[in-house]
Amino acid sequence: MSKPIQFIVLEGIDGSGTTTQVRALAARLRAAGKSVVTTGEPTPGPVGLLLRQILEGKLGPAQSGADFDWVTLALLFAADRAHHVQSLIGPSVQQGAMVVCDRYDLSSRIYQSVTAPDPVTALPWVCALNERVPRPDVTFVLDVDPDLAEQRRAQRGADAELFEKAALQRRLAQAYGNAEHFVPNDRLAHVRGDKPIDEVTEILVEMCLSGVL
Repeated sequence: MSKPIQFIVLEGIDGSGTTTQVRALAARLRAAGKSVVTTGEPTPGPVGLLLRQILEGKLGPAQSGADFDWVTLALLFAADRAHHVQSLIGPSVQQGAMVVCDRYDLSSRIYQSVTAPDPVTALPWVCALNERVPRPDVTFVLDVDPDLAEQRRAQRGADAELFEKAALQRRLAQAYGNAEHFVPNDRLAHVRGDKPIDEVTEILVEMCLSGVL
């Protein structure tokens, strides 16, 4: 008998709809009588706030005189994640709540290895950094065409973040299309994120409640 789905992660390129679907999925699960905690990474904790400043270009070469390479980012994300598990994810799961998380270590494995000079050697190191955090019960990858994702990001009206470059997003989309390579032992399902929002949510709810992926 498979393990019940309790710790749920949504992943995808920037503009794939993870944040929207975390909120929608949580609302539907609560309507079904489930106790649900929503969260995401980077977190609002001290390391997460630092990461958010870096991603938004508020802390970088122009401000501090120092760049943040893939190694530094991988370490910061791993530290933020470890605190995330200790302070929120772990206690919530122990209390019986379903946790729906916007990004987890699959993001680190993909983003940091893809942006490294040698992705082949970078990936095992990033995996090792995160080896002590618990595995999700399921990770949903929202697969979206990079052009559509770029249109969605433009509609936000915000300045582009660190990784939101069209060429890089295409490489990231290819990696997410092969997400099983990055988390070979995880329970993972691909969902088309280009469908109407309600249709995507319905698919996620059905899989979470039925346990059929």
